[in-house]
Amino acid sequence: MKQLCLYTSASVSFMLIAALNVAARSAVLELGDVDFDYHAAEHETMLVKFYAPWCGHCKKLAPDFELAASRLKGLVSLAKVDCSAHSQTCSRFGVTGYPSLKIFRGGEESSAYDGPRTADGIMKYMKKNAGPNSYTLHTEEAVDAFIDNFDASVVGFFSGGDSPHLAEFLRAAAAMRDSYRFGHTTDLQLGFKHGLHSEGVVLVRPPRLASMFEDGAVRFTDAPTTAALRRFIKDNIFGVCPHLTPENKEKLRQRDLMTAYYELDYRHNPKGSNYWRNRVMKVGSQFASEGLTFAVANRRDFQDELREEFGLGTSEGGDLPFVTVRTRQGHKFTMREEFTKDGKSLERFLNDYFAGRLKRYIKSEPVPSTNRGPVKVVVADNFNEIVNDPERDVLIEFYAPWCAHCKKLEPKYTELAEQLASDPIIVVAKMDAAANDVPMGYDVPGYPTIYFAARGRKGEPRRYDGAREVKDLLNFLKRETPHVLSATRQEL
Repeated sequence: MKQLCLYTSASVSFMLIAALNVAARSAVLELGDVDFDYHAAEHETMLVKFYAPWCGHCKKLAPDFELAASRLKGLVSLAKVDCSAHSQTCSRFGVTGYPSLKIFRGGEESSAYDGPRTADGIMKYMKKNAGPNSYTLHTEEAVDAFIDNFDASVVGFFSGGDSPHLAEFLRAAAAMRDSYRFGHTTDLQLGFKHGLHSEGVVLVRPPRLASMFEDGAVRFTDAPTTAALRRFIKDNIFGVCPHLTPENKEKLRQRDLMTAYYELDYRHNPKGSNYWRNRVMKVGSQFASEGLTFAVANRRDFQDELREEFGLGTSEGGDLPFVTVRTRQGHKFTMREEFTKDGKSLERFLNDYFAGRLKRYIKSEPVPSTNRGPVKVVVADNFNEIVNDPERDVLIEFYAPWCAHCKKLEPKYTELAEQLASDPIIVVAKMDAAANDVPMGYDVPGYPTIYFAARGRKGEPRRYDGAREVKDLLNFLKRETPHVLSATRQEL
């Protein structure tokens, strides 16, 4: 027995040591209320993730954050703070949702991180934050090497180090370094090759996207103020048909966007990747004045999104592009006809889109066969029927199945519905916002989010931001709709 106990103890010790070794191998610093300021001040640049263990988005981000930390080791530090255990630090930095990412410099909060949330995206974004605001380029070879990059480049050409335009350019670079690559030279002759014969700025689009349908470089010769350069870059950086990636998707989706998804790989097969892009550009040029932006994307980069938002299975589509349109308002459309090499099917799709003949694609769970519970189940396909019923006042909760706050609210929300069950006018409803498209007018920044859609004001739903106890929800409804007062008089 003694030998068995000793063996068990040794095994436990071994497992503990192994666990400690695994923890020690993590490249992400774990900080808290006691040591945050001390460690943050030690690092010139640090990206901090404020998270909660139960948060689904946090769990999804964790492996990418860890991988990015290991790749950036020695250049930029990545850290995390568990807000469920260290609320003081999270409150001090205004953390209200998870995960929240913030950049710190020398221990001081510098800015919110608004870049991509993939390992590659975090790595690229933070590398830009670690280098100079603008790289000094002394020779033609240095300029050529700088613009021969996977990403676009912004290069300023100036007459000397004392040029006031150079000072303005450097201020602009400092303000936008998180989003774009900047370089500059004080040798004006280097600008001749790029069509400049006086001080100016050249925006060079990625060489891999060079095409006969547009110029690869755009010149800017006005005073390079931050505001003017920001407008110039924003208006020109993407060109006719950019490469949509997880890193730039938020910027591109600020406009109405048509995207062709296919097997695209600009690092190993640029010629093949441009085959379908050239066809998109040829057709897209016919609709250049219609306000729609065109893009191509690697289907594998958006596989989960295509499945969850457009119902595209991994085996569907084959080698041909799968085409979608996503508007700024969130409306979605898909091209169901097979993409033809002559581009005619795409042309027909776009003609139908601009003529308003296409039916929107809506992601929805099946409509419940029975819906007799106190809380009515709403999906995208029955949203209009239930929530926009002109004869009913509707309180609707948007939730996610994994959300801890939603689970805590559930019994209270059900009790509220039971108390109002005898009222023929009011409906208490809920919708899984992770499995259904949320209609326009309902902004859902986190879970749970509750709205009240009153009779006669369905186009102006009111968001509920009060406490989530039954009495608080009841008091809100009594203020919004008088008939609730009589329905709940017995509870007063």
